[in-house]
Amino acid sequence: MTTPTRHSLPEAHADAEEPPDRRSGELTARELFRWGWRQLTSMRTALVLLLLLALAAIPGSVVPQSGVDSLKTSRWQADHPDLTPIYERLGLFSVYDSAWFAAIYTLLMVSLVGCIIPRLFVYWRALRAKPPAAPRYLSRLPVHTSYDAARPPADVLADARTVLKDRGYRVRAGDGWVAAERGHLREAGNLLFHLAVVVVLVGFAVGGLFGYKGGVILVVGNGFSNNLTQYDDFDPGSLFDPGSMEPFSFEVDDFDVEWIDSGPRQGMAQGFNAHLTYREAPGDEPQQYDLKVNHPLKIGGTEVFLIGHGYAPIITIRDGNGDVAYSGPTVFLPEDAGFRSFGVVKAPDAEPVGIGLEGLFFPTYLNVDGDPVNVMGDLKNPTLSMQAWTGDLGMDDGSPSSVYELDTAQATKVTKADGSMFRVDLQPGQSLDLPDGAGSVTFEGVERWNKLQISRTPGMHVTLAGVVLALAGLLLSLFVRPRRVWVRARRDDDDGPTTVEVAGLDRSTAGDVQTEVAEVTERLRQLSGPKPAEEESS
Repeated sequence: MTTPTRHSLPEAHADAEEPPDRRSGELTARELFRWGWRQLTSMRTALVLLLLLALAAIPGSVVPQSGVDSLKTSRWQADHPDLTPIYERLGLFSVYDSAWFAAIYTLLMVSLVGCIIPRLFVYWRALRAKPPAAPRYLSRLPVHTSYDAARPPADVLADARTVLKDRGYRVRAGDGWVAAERGHLREAGNLLFHLAVVVVLVGFAVGGLFGYKGGVILVVGNGFSNNLTQYDDFDPGSLFDPGSMEPFSFEVDDFDVEWIDSGPRQGMAQGFNAHLTYREAPGDEPQQYDLKVNHPLKIGGTEVFLIGHGYAPIITIRDGNGDVAYSGPTVFLPEDAGFRSFGVVKAPDAEPVGIGLEGLFFPTYLNVDGDPVNVMGDLKNPTLSMQAWTGDLGMDDGSPSSVYELDTAQATKVTKADGSMFRVDLQPGQSLDLPDGAGSVTFEGVERWNKLQISRTPGMHVTLAGVVLALAGLLLSLFVRPRRVWVRARRDDDDGPTTVEVAGLDRSTAGDVQTEVAEVTERLRQLSGPKPAEEESS
């Protein structure tokens, strides 16, 4: 990139005397700052930054974000151990909180504001300025016409002022001419559009700083209270205040799923609906709501979205002493559109050794040539197929661990007496004893779970207002045509006709000023043309 010099700056004076300690062409700090400011606040730079912001947002939609789905992020990191350190260093797992994204965002804001403010002053001066005087020779303009009228020039020009004012022009009269101008709203539309972009960015910034987004998985029949301890993952803004959280609560009473029965998508979920009972505050009357995809529950400034669902097999583990070491519905995470799901069960306190299970749940199980296959997502033949482990499950040292991951570093895989593979393959109501009297596993049944996203975006209305302003500004800039019209009227001798000249100039590239000039001329002919014969004789 070429280094700017004093001679490349508009305000630099080539004939200015250089200080004795400064080389020719060298910039002062003030001149360099002014040059940099003008580059930053140019429209070209704003467009480049807007493009960079759009490109910077792509990793946020491609790479799993820790604040949106921590489980998906951890699984992606486990599957890509080589890329994970690089992505972490670049902040790609939390794009919208990264320093480089904030830098682009801030520079775009500064560039737009620095670009808009000077244009506002220019527009204000243009708005207050009078229309320019009529050129001496209107016939030299691209669009012009002339005709002869019987009325005096003063009357013709008075008619011209009336006609042009009626057509929305600002009019200025001079000696033998009338100048008219309209279309200033086009530039107002451009300014409004750019201002709206700033408003949208401010709205997003307010939501990102003061809002929050969290996720929770609830088994049907369970409830949720809106406080930090209830969330499975939580992504607050930098200036988030826990006191701003609405004190609502709700329960998932029931869940309906509509399955596709035929066609290439047979067995996939077509629509689902969670039936909620909610209270906006403790002690309020309970209310009912059917939560569907793209139909969130709105409570105050918070929205509750239904974004996923799955199965939670009810599993009971008894240890070697016959005591229940684990019992209840366990969330299994879908791996495909047919809801074949993966899950983990941990019973670290079982005696004499801890017991862990990991494996798959098949909603509609089918054995095809000895291989387990899931046919569809509906519960037609639910089956568990899991691997059993015994020993230390890595939960006694106090370090955090995911409920969806089983630490088998210090555990032993359960095998049959002959050393062959042992699997826990069960259907509802069945039980299976583990080898060596380690315990037993019972598949009691299946519950459903819902994945809910709860978010609060304080700047949402600001963003919406910005979008509306942008649309209004875009319409003004597209449909308003700035143009100028001039009318001259003169008589070469006292008894002769009045020569009327009309010309127009379109200040945009898509306007039809020729039609405008023709309509103005036709109206003037009607008002100031030759008088009827009966009026002349009288």
